[in-house]
Amino acid sequence: MPGADDMTPLATTAAPCGPCHVARVRIGWCGRTASVISLLALGVLVSLAGIASAQDLLSPVPQVAAPSAADSGVPPGASGGMGGGMGGMTVVPRSQPEASKVAPPAPVLPQTVPVKLEALLTADGQRIDQGLVWRVFATGKDAARDAAAAKDVAKDARSKLIGTWREASPQLQLAPGDYVVNAAYGRAHLTRPLSVKAGGAVSERFVLNAGGLLLKAMIGNTSAAASAVSYNILSDDRDQFGNRAVVMAGAKPGLIIRLNAGIYQLVSTYGDANATVRADVTVEAGKLTEATVAHTAARVTLKLVQRQGGEALADTLWSIQTAQGEVVKESVGALPTHTLAPGTYVAVAKSLGRTYRRDFVLQNGDSVQVEVLSE
Repeated sequence: MPGADDMTPLATTAAPCGPCHVARVRIGWCGRTASVISLLALGVLVSLAGIASAQDLLSPVPQVAAPSAADSGVPPGASGGMGGGMGGMTVVPRSQPEASKVAPPAPVLPQTVPVKLEALLTADGQRIDQGLVWRVFATGKDAARDAAAAKDVAKDARSKLIGTWREASPQLQLAPGDYVVNAAYGRAHLTRPLSVKAGGAVSERFVLNAGGLLLKAMIGNTSAAASAVSYNILSDDRDQFGNRAVVMAGAKPGLIIRLNAGIYQLVSTYGDANATVRADVTVEAGKLTEATVAHTAARVTLKLVQRQGGEALADTLWSIQTAQGEVVKESVGALPTHTLAPGTYVAVAKSLGRTYRRDFVLQNGDSVQVEVLSE
């Protein structure tokens, strides 16, 4: 179909003569008609295109599946930028409120009971005002009953010690229960059970039945030097082998030793060897007992020489023995000095692989030098 540009030349080229004019007019009309038809057709096409576009707009948009949290790498519940949520808004999920933290109830402490302790020397004597040591042990009922007969329950219950007090009369706060209390006054002591019950204060008296022992030592007619004398105090009780228990070792003269009332054996040693004295002594409750021990002893200095009055040989091994061969004292040196009880002895000297001997006698109060010849 010719367009509008083709129609115009046809109209302008028509000749003004006869039938040809008519023909040209027809041709011009036809052209004009064709132009109208062309315009109508173009409008129809435009309308169809518009309808198609409208249908495209009205047709449903295909749904695209949103990527899962696992595919996108975003943790569940997290918002992914502007794409999630409603109306272009990022929807942040409301965090769950934390569970309220309730503090555990405070432990209920047992109600304590005031306990007062005091100690007496004797049942009718005065209260002890100083030098006391109190130890309290937690224990069960059975152990408390056994403590009545035990002499050293504190040693057995040491792992359950709950406190030590050095006041003369301590004021304690103890929970209701069973305890073992040890009161020590020097070497005198008393251990017994204590039952504390709720509802009232407790006051306990411990009668130690204790006395004092003052020791003295004499050598000849003079007092022995305190540094030269030592005492071992043994109990009167014996074990199955006949041995006495040591109550105190290494005691010195001039000091008051506190002991439970009873009979004790003293072993007093003067010097460093066998100048010893044994004696029994009785300690009375509430009283001070004085015990004086008289020693007899002699001093001897040993010397190994090549000739009489010669120089002492160094690094000599010495052994002092009784006449029966019992070893009394051993030492090493050129001039050892020892304090011995009076008696007969044998001095044995060893030097450079050889042994030398000499007998000697000591009297009370002697101070002698014994030479042993190496030839």
